[in-house]
Amino acid sequence: MPPLEPPDSFALSAALGWIELKNLIEAEGELALVSPENREHPTVLEVRWLLGAERRDWASALAAALRLVEVAPEESSGWLNRAYAARRAPGGGLEQAWKLLLPAAEKFPKVSIIPFNLACYACQMKRLDEARDWLNRAFQAGKKSEIKAMALKDEDLRPLWGEIQRM
Repeated sequence: MPPLEPPDSFALSAALGWIELKNLIEAEGELALVSPENREHPTVLEVRWLLGAERRDWASALAAALRLVEVAPEESSGWLNRAYAARRAPGGGLEQAWKLLLPAAEKFPKVSIIPFNLACYACQMKRLDEARDWLNRAFQAGKKSEIKAMALKDEDLRPLWGEIQRM
């Protein structure tokens, strides 16, 4: 999809700036300025997800991510954002996040955060062997030292911290 043109690109940039400043009301106002024909542009949907996440409005974030996967299935961020929001949205949870992210592992084999997140979900569901397998896949897909450092800070993986330290 082509990049956004002004004035929509300006509104989106302003929305991101307001989000960084934690002024979510102004960010929403800027997003409202995006033209109707560009409201479902992948970049706009990403910012809508971010705004929902910043607000902890997981239902809104999930709606944006669901639409992002529909309009841009080739973008791994939509799949990740969808699972992240589904875990936290009312009626969601770990199992739903797992089911939504699992197909992305095959679709994006070189995106290390996907198996990393699957390891987190598996670990929290007490499926430690699966968590180890997914963590190893994350190591293979990315830079092991960076993923190890991330894993040792992620509370979801706490049950495996001892093993991870020795890796």
